Amino acid sequence: MPENAARIRHGSSIGQPLTRRDGLLKVTGGATYAADNHPEGLLHAVTAVSTIARGRVTHLDVAAARAHPGVVDVMTPENAPKLAMHPDKKDTPFTFRLDLLQDSAVRYANQPIAVVIADTLEAATEGVALLAPRYNVEAARVGLDAEKPIVPPSVGVGEPPDASKGDVEAGLGEAETRIATTYETASQYHNAMEPHAIVAEWKDGGLSIDMPTQGLSIAQGRLAGLFGIDPKKIHIRSPFLGGGFGSKGTPAGPQVLGVMAAKLVDRPVKLVLRREQMFGPVGHRAQTRQSFRLGTKGDGTLTALEHCTLTASSTFDDFFEPSGGVSHTLYASPNISATHRAVRLDIGTPMFMRAPGEASGSAALESAIDEMAEACGMDPLEFRLKNYAEKEPLSGKPFSSKALRECYRQGAEAFGWSARKPEPRSMRDQDGLLVGWGVGTATFPALMMQAQASAELRADGSASMLIGAHDMGQGAWTALAQIAADSLGLDLDAVEFRMGSSDLPNAGIAGGSAHTATAGDAIHKAGSAIIAQLSELATQDERSPLFGAGNAGTIARDGWLLRRDDERRGESFSDILKRAGRERIEGQGNAGSDKAAREAYAMHAHGAVFAEAKVDPDLGQVRVTRLVGAFAAGRIINPRLVRSQYYGGMIWGLSFALHEHTVMDKRSGRPMNASLAEYHVPVNADVPSVEAILVEEHDPHVNALGIKGVGEISITGTAGAIANAVFHATGIRVRELPITLDRLMG
Repeated sequence: MPENAARIRHGSSIGQPLTRRDGLLKVTGGATYAADNHPEGLLHAVTAVSTIARGRVTHLDVAAARAHPGVVDVMTPENAPKLAMHPDKKDTPFTFRLDLLQDSAVRYANQPIAVVIADTLEAATEGVALLAPRYNVEAARVGLDAEKPIVPPSVGVGEPPDASKGDVEAGLGEAETRIATTYETASQYHNAMEPHAIVAEWKDGGLSIDMPTQGLSIAQGRLAGLFGIDPKKIHIRSPFLGGGFGSKGTPAGPQVLGVMAAKLVDRPVKLVLRREQMFGPVGHRAQTRQSFRLGTKGDGTLTALEHCTLTASSTFDDFFEPSGGVSHTLYASPNISATHRAVRLDIGTPMFMRAPGEASGSAALESAIDEMAEACGMDPLEFRLKNYAEKEPLSGKPFSSKALRECYRQGAEAFGWSARKPEPRSMRDQDGLLVGWGVGTATFPALMMQAQASAELRADGSASMLIGAHDMGQGAWTALAQIAADSLGLDLDAVEFRMGSSDLPNAGIAGGSAHTATAGDAIHKAGSAIIAQLSELATQDERSPLFGAGNAGTIARDGWLLRRDDERRGESFSDILKRAGRERIEGQGNAGSDKAAREAYAMHAHGAVFAEAKVDPDLGQVRVTRLVGAFAAGRIINPRLVRSQYYGGMIWGLSFALHEHTVMDKRSGRPMNASLAEYHVPVNADVPSVEAILVEEHDPHVNALGIKGVGEISITGTAGAIANAVFHATGIRVRELPITLDRLMG
């Protein structure tokens, strides 16, 4: 035993800043993404998409396309394989209605209207060009003023469209200072590095698929319903995603068309969307118009906060951006109202996009809060602290944990906020550029979903952990493996960790910043179940140095079970199993939401983002030169990966504030900038300095591991902080995001 003491005391891998276990594969090209698969006999499929936003396809030159060398078949509404369920029906969670060539109607631009299948990608692409579609065109409905607003049936994931407490009108009446202001945010389209893709093959009465997905079980269930087969006969492999951000939470229409094409020709088929085809059928963040009325007492205390959101959805499905939700949770006020209204437009259905609702809502709310602080003559950070919510404002629940004050403090100190001059246009750098400093509050709910995991410990001391989890770049291959090793009391290298396949236990969906918490909880419970069995074997065996210690009297570490009251006494897992005549021990873990805890507490992660913007006073050119974010998100599994997530979110917030928007042609309803050349996203040169501070926080209620998600929180707060910095630099309050040259110079 003594010779192993150093190894035994090595401790947990949780909290260690380990590098990505999949990093080498990715930088050497060894990571296999969906489109990297080429089964024998593979054909290539290319979608033909509508060039109108509303109307009907009246003609396709199918004969010309079929006659083209290399073209095997053309799939249209006339010959598409019949589905067992109409694609407008929703039979699984997070499901959207799909366009699967069920008829000739066109509901939005870039809707798939046919699929050409060929021996080569080039032949399929040329076949699409030969289809030469003709249309019966109807006028497209574009923009928030195109239709009369409706009250949506729900917003986000089944939340009521309106929520309130107190009496806003009375609160405004008693206020000494009042403002009314309106902000608009542009539509943003999903543009992950990896476009939506699928490689599908029907064989042996089942379906074999390679596709990027954030929800293996959801995809399996959706495809089973559409094609009328047993979900167990569908095997989906998705070990790596080149980004998801919500768009890959459920199968997109073009991916299902790839499955249909494979069925039509009875051969494996690969279908990959081109970049411009991402603008329509795979979801986006809808545009919003958000109006506020705020009132304060003489000391700056809020008396009323009204947040009214107008957003858009498609004509045929229901997803409404829940922007007003942030006003439920951030600032203390006795009178709060958040309402949502919507218009139906000829667009693809909006859907989940990193921090859906929170990103757009916080961008507007944080700007409005700054306007209120300015009207009160208060420092923006002082105003936020003055209206700090000790309980969740709308529900009145206590927070399960909240370290936002510490986020403000550490972020302000690192940024140097105390040196800020309050007057707009009062700060310049050595080159004469206007300098502005802004702050924004970040928040995101700490969600939990359902998941299962299974584990096995073997007599040779090795172990395996199985879970159908998803890595879309956030580091799940590493963070979840760290939890697995910790739960089993083993070194990371001693645990075989498997994920990314639908034949593994259901890990739910990688969304809502809940995947590490949810999958991690299932993994933790599976490992703990094994250690409990192992402890029972040892503590009930008179030959063991652990005899009589009881389950609670032992701890597992580095392949050894030790007495909690005397860590010099213990024995290896292998010895315990061998003496008991056991080759292996199996354990299962199930994760889910603690309903009682969530009814008792409001659960959120929090943060503060500080931004420095420099503006050319003559040209209006804006550059963000510094971002400092301080975030409190419960227990941190891997600080290196968490910082990476925070960086990504803050950079997306910069994109939200200054770059990213879709320009729609109001005549045709088509996106005019459907390429990464014109749909601008930040590059390294746009982000000179980003700092993320991990603020310590312990939450005993959120889940067994105390984990809150980090994937989305840092986009919230950031766009508002940048908009506020631009105002501080220029004295111009731009109320349409993104902030572009024309809006500063106009």
